[in-house]
Parts: sequence; C-alpha cells; structure tokens
Amino acid sequence: MTDSTRIRVAAEHPYDVVVGHHLLGELPALLGAAVQRVAVIHPGALRDTGEAVRADLTGSGLAAVTIETPDGEQAKTAEVASYCWSVLGQSGFTRSDAVVGVGGGATTDLAGFVAATWLRGVRVVHLPTTLLGMVDAAIGGKTAINTAEGKNLVGAFHEPAGVLCDLSALETLPRNDFVSGLAEVLKVGFTSDQAILDLVAADPAGAAVANGPHARELIERAIAVKAAVVSGDLREAGGGLGRGPGGLGREVLNYGHTFGHAVERVERYQWRHGAAVSVGMMYVAHLAALAGRLSHADVTRHRELLAAVGLPTTYPPGRWAALHDAMRLDKKARGDRLRFVVLDRIGAPALLEGPDPALLVAAYEEVCGP
Repeated sequence: MTDSTRIRVAAEHPYDVVVGHHLLGELPALLGAAVQRVAVIHPGALRDTGEAVRADLTGSGLAAVTIETPDGEQAKTAEVASYCWSVLGQSGFTRSDAVVGVGGGATTDLAGFVAATWLRGVRVVHLPTTLLGMVDAAIGGKTAINTAEGKNLVGAFHEPAGVLCDLSALETLPRNDFVSGLAEVLKVGFTSDQAILDLVAADPAGAAVANGPHARELIERAIAVKAAVVSGDLREAGGGLGRGPGGLGREVLNYGHTFGHAVERVERYQWRHGAAVSVGMMYVAHLAALAGRLSHADVTRHRELLAAVGLPTTYPPGRWAALHDAMRLDKKARGDRLRFVVLDRIGAPALLEGPDPALLVAAYEEVCGP
C-alpha cells in the first residue's frame, strides 16, 4: 500500500496526478492494457532510474526500451526529438504503444512532444523527478522543444494518461534544484492560494528542503491549483471565458514567465528555470506597482518570500535591449504588443497589455542588482 493522494485533472481526457511514495507499481495501469511497447525517455543523469523503470515494465510483460537524452534544456531540440522518433520507428512503435518521461521539466516537455507527434499522438505517462516537474511541467499537456529564437516555441497540447509524483525522488535532488522548483510553488501562492505564502513565511528554511514539515502540503496545493486551471482551459483559449483565477484561464500560470523566459534565453539557458521565473515575478510586481495596480507592500512581500527560500530577486544591469528583444518573441505577445500577467493585489491576477515602454524600462531598473 502507498500513502498516495490522487488529484484529478478533469480535462477532455481526465487523468490523475498521484502524489506519494513508492508509486512505480501504479505505472502499468496508467499505461493501459492495450499497450505492448513502452519507450522510457530519461536524461543521462538518471540512467539508473530509467533502467529501473524499464526493468519494472519488462517484469510486467511489456517490451520496454530506454532512450537516453542530454540533461536539462539541451534535450529540448529538434535533433534530440528526431533521435527519439528514430528509436520509436526502429522499435516498431504503433499508435497503441506508449512513452514514459522520467526526469525534470525539460524531459517531460520533450517526452510529451515526442508522444504528441509520433503517429499524430500516442499515450504518455510522466514520472517527474524534480519539484519543478511535479508542480508544473508534467501537468497540463503542454509539450514543447526550444529553437535558437526562443524557449518552447515549437510544441503541441497533448495530455498525459497520468502523472506519478514520487516524493522519494526529491530526497536526492540537489538543493538548488529544489529551491528552483519553489518558484513555481510561490507563483501559485501569489496568484491563487495565499495559504502557500503563509506556510512559507512561517518556516522559510523548512520550505526550502524536500523533507520540510510542509513540503507535501505545498506540493499538493500547487498541483491542485494547476489541475483546476488546466481542467477549465487546456489550450489557453483566453480569459474572456472567465475561467481560472481572475478570469484569465490558463494564462494565469504564466505569471513571471515573460521576463523569466527572456532571462533564460539571454543567459543561454545557464540559469535554472525557477531562478529566472523568480526574477520575472519581481519584474512584473514592479511593473504593476509602477502602473498603479499593485501596492508597494505586496512588492515587498514578493521580495521577502522569494529571498527567504534562496531565490534571486535581482538581475544584472546593462542587458535591457537583449531582454526586450527576447520578450517580443514570447508566445503571449500579440503582434507588437507585449502582454503580461500582473497582480492588482496578491491573489488577484489580471492582464497588462501594451504598457508604456518607459514603464518597461523603469521596472527593469527596479530589478537591477549586482
């Protein structure tokens, strides 16, 4: 028996996100009785884990192969996706077979994209091994690879058949990677669930470690918010339908990401995603304050909570032109108009479209630091 919690994603094809320990036994049922072949996509750093998953599937009577990819964002390229397709073709994969993604957010993005595009869509199950993967990347059906022009510009919506969040994987996660994932947890706190902020504020040191007293509650709360948002707006149809916090639908999940993705591109993906999003949240907090929409007290709360768990809140000066060019390629932009998810107050997300260029520069100057 496991101590698992099941969080339902009531999308077009409903599925469960299972949170707990020792969850590998759940995998065959999520793959389904019709599946005969399974490809386990994993990064090189998780070779042993990928092999263990393959061996377990083989023991269940399935023909399983592993596909090893580069670590991190280096896996999210057309070349790596093409390599995965070649393995599937050489292994005789049909539309009744499946892909399993084992790793962090980059791996689940890639595995989902490969599954979405092979024979126009095969079953995929994700086994995220990082906090970022568990609370964000593996849930919701967004799949993508990067191009030289930007992050996640080529992708598809393809819901998983299930997600297994085995908390045991976090016990060996490097501290900086765990803290990076906390940016996505705090993002949800700022936009949608202030109980997350209260838990972090009460014990920042405990929140910053995988075995902290509130780790599981923080993870489950973050997953629950994302599950609710994507259940109502899988394909980011837009806020006009009144779905999700603030009526923004799925777009609310992009809080901090326009500037954050620009940082990642300018830094050639050497910054962790969560660190970039943390600075991105500070940027839009300042932007909202300069636009007269967010109080300075709420900006301070952003800075204090992010810094308390070890996330960055500043970015070097002198890089505005490159950042601005990168933001213009953001998926949320409309024509030449930049579009930001901001807060009118904590827990009240909204949109800011086409802000005055002077405000954009002023907000950057506010986040400039050493």
